Amino acid sequence: MRAVVQRVAGAHVDVDDRRVACIGAGLLVLLGVARGDGGHDAAWMADRVAGLRIFPDEQGKMNLSVRDVGGEVLAVSQFTLLADTRRGRRPGFSDAAPPEEARVFFDEFVLRLRETGIPVSTGEFQAHMRVGLTNDGPVTIILDSRDLRDGKTPAE
Repeated sequence: MRAVVQRVAGAHVDVDDRRVACIGAGLLVLLGVARGDGGHDAAWMADRVAGLRIFPDEQGKMNLSVRDVGGEVLAVSQFTLLADTRRGRRPGFSDAAPPEEARVFFDEFVLRLRETGIPVSTGEFQAHMRVGLTNDGPVTIILDSRDLRDGKTPAE
């Protein structure tokens, strides 16, 4: 699983002419599910997002999590995060999980995040979405469940 996590003052998702999700201060999480990802990746990613200390404390240091500040999360499925751009000019997406598999693990990520007590809204799976945000900082972090320090996946 790969995620782009942005600290936001607010964010929303529109599909066609309707707003499907809107949050105030918190995190916008663009999440891509890779082939071979499983429940352990969803659990690791939810834990990491919930505990990521990227909000300022009273001294202005990034020391607080979205949970600590009472923030919200807007989770948006984005298979293009798994794009392979090593050859040619057109990205390949063979590393992305098929939609039916990606939906299962995206939903598991959202469920596990909600279990931490953080309010979570979502975009609309497989829809053409327009995502609007006000990046706060800006603070943008990239997380990958297969990129752990010891080179092992969360299940190992």
